[in-house]
Amino acid sequence: MFKKVAVLLFVAMLVLAACVPATAPAPAAPPEEKAPAAAAPEQPQVVQAELVFGMSVHANPAEDLFWGVVEKGAKDAASTLGVQLKSGGSSDPTEQAQLVENFVADKVDGIIVSLANPDALKDAVKKAVNAGIPVITINSGVDVYKELGALTHVGQTERVAGQGTGEKFNAAGATKVLCVIHEEANIGLEERCDGLTDTFKGKVERFNVATTGVRDVAGTVAAIQNKLISDKEIDAILTLNPVIGIAARDAIKAVGGNQKLATFDLSPDVLAAIEAGEMMFAVDQQQYLQGYLPVVFLYLYNTNLNTVGGGLPVLTGPGFVDKSNAAQVKDLAARGTR
Repeated sequence: MFKKVAVLLFVAMLVLAACVPATAPAPAAPPEEKAPAAAAPEQPQVVQAELVFGMSVHANPAEDLFWGVVEKGAKDAASTLGVQLKSGGSSDPTEQAQLVENFVADKVDGIIVSLANPDALKDAVKKAVNAGIPVITINSGVDVYKELGALTHVGQTERVAGQGTGEKFNAAGATKVLCVIHEEANIGLEERCDGLTDTFKGKVERFNVATTGVRDVAGTVAAIQNKLISDKEIDAILTLNPVIGIAARDAIKAVGGNQKLATFDLSPDVLAAIEAGEMMFAVDQQQYLQGYLPVVFLYLYNTNLNTVGGGLPVLTGPGFVDKSNAAQVKDLAARGTR
């Protein structure tokens, strides 16, 4: 009997245990929230290419308004593309050629060179090409860059630009134009006067002020002034540089003349003279592009074997700035990019 009771009690305890809910396990700790991963730093648009380019032009960019703008264009492009630019220049063609040879000795990755005096520069340029250094000519040299082995030429066709000036002087009713040449042996300047002669219906006289030029502006003013006094037939002047353009304006004022005046290339003073009615127009070859584009082209050639131009020069002009559009580029010229 006792055993039966014990068995019954044991069974009852099992039943009760089955009816009582088991203790719920402790909830698992929520997973630790991870801090968001730091955003990867933005990669620069241009990876430093470790390329070095040299630029040699026929004036010292630090002393010349026009070439200072060219150099700024080249430096801006070099900074954008992450390349190193060595630049300089001289009005002495022997010194300019030596600068090219220095670049060859330094084994630069590309050379930009102006060819105002091709005979003095051709050996140095050929030495660069033979050394496997790509060369791009700028500004002057559109007729010879191919035979020297340059990749392309960046600039304007000077004779075509001169032809445009002749047409504008015709429209203005001029009868005799003085074409003022301020550098010796610069083929580009001669081509500008050639173009003027091609289209102008009156007389063209070339007047050389190379002994003073931009180095002695007061002397250039005096030379032009004396020419106007001695030749009353001159009723128009074409200068081939903005500094010489302002010198011609001052000479016209000094003699009390009313000769029509135009110039090649821009400067803040030239644009102010156009706005004031002291100058008819300026030929704009966009020299900033003559510095900027060759750096881009050499970068693309070195990194991707791209060539530009397809055997033809890359033209940056001519354009013409007159009273109708001078204000649009005046601020840009003041910033050194036009």
